[in-house]
Amino acid sequence: MKIGITGTGSYIPSVVTKNEDFLEHDFLGTDGSSFEVENAVIIEKFKSITGIAERRYAKPELKTSDLGYLAAEKALENSGIDKEELDYIIFAHNFGDLTVGKSQGDTLPSLATRVKHLLQIKNPKCVAYDTIFGCPGWIEGVIQASAYIKSGMAKKCLVIGGETLSRVIDEHDRDSMIYSDGAGAAIIENNASGEILSHTSVTHANGEAYFLFFDKTYNEEGCSDTRYIKMHGRKIYEFACTHVPKAMADCLEDSGVSIEDVKKIFIHQANEKMDEAIIKRFYRIYGKEAPKDIMPMSIHKLGNSSVATIPTLFDLVRKGDLEEHEVHKGDVVIFASVGAGMNINAIVYRY
Repeated sequence: MKIGITGTGSYIPSVVTKNEDFLEHDFLGTDGSSFEVENAVIIEKFKSITGIAERRYAKPELKTSDLGYLAAEKALENSGIDKEELDYIIFAHNFGDLTVGKSQGDTLPSLATRVKHLLQIKNPKCVAYDTIFGCPGWIEGVIQASAYIKSGMAKKCLVIGGETLSRVIDEHDRDSMIYSDGAGAAIIENNASGEILSHTSVTHANGEAYFLFFDKTYNEEGCSDTRYIKMHGRKIYEFACTHVPKAMADCLEDSGVSIEDVKKIFIHQANEKMDEAIIKRFYRIYGKEAPKDIMPMSIHKLGNSSVATIPTLFDLVRKGDLEEHEVHKGDVVIFASVGAGMNINAIVYRY
């Protein structure tokens, strides 16, 4: 039984926010103090590390479930299957539906249920649920869908990754420039032309659990009861560079595929320098240099949309919408991600 991806879709929000749009922000340190350098210097350093020049934000009237629905529609159309044949809808996210101007995330009902409602699926045996696994959530959803199919519990699954991180960022935090909005989706089926060859997932929570966390604004005059996404950036960088290459290598070993046969690596779009370091260390395990064209990147224009980055990136490459990158039938690719938890996962996939 070949279990693979038969259709993809993504929704890239239309609101473009460029780095220069942050020039007038009042950035503060963790202790609430102002920085001695001008914002232009902060922003230039930020771009040199992350690679981000601009990012996308969703229009105020669109919530995370709406973005997921729009991506799901495209994935269904791309696959050509009847939506009523879906056995599972799995929606990976972190914060639920976020309404502009409100401080609470909304997960009642689940975002997967909302997508099923928007798709007008009548089949009650199409089970809809959410998964929270940090940025690796979409990959984990694909792994879950594969397990359902392998066990005989399902034949067709829709896996979505979506987020509106622009609504949980502290405008006084320099890290707020990293985050963006978006959604990506894929149809996972048995008897597909592509095939999941192997997968791995790990959780490091012995001291690493709170590298990403929720906390108050850096502005002492701000509301102390409102929480925003925060991170220990240096710790995450060191953690990812240490543990992600090993997880990728373990997954590749389980697949039986040689490193020379890997054509593309679709890695979570978190930070350009970090991703480059991960790939370099991954190839170093095999005593090799990473090929120059191995790693497609979308972070420069789209920012870090968490669970949406990999399915969006894969959709762009599949459909020829990312310059200098393409995949062909039979190509072996790796999906890999790291994020809150701290969770890491990877899939070796034959396209």
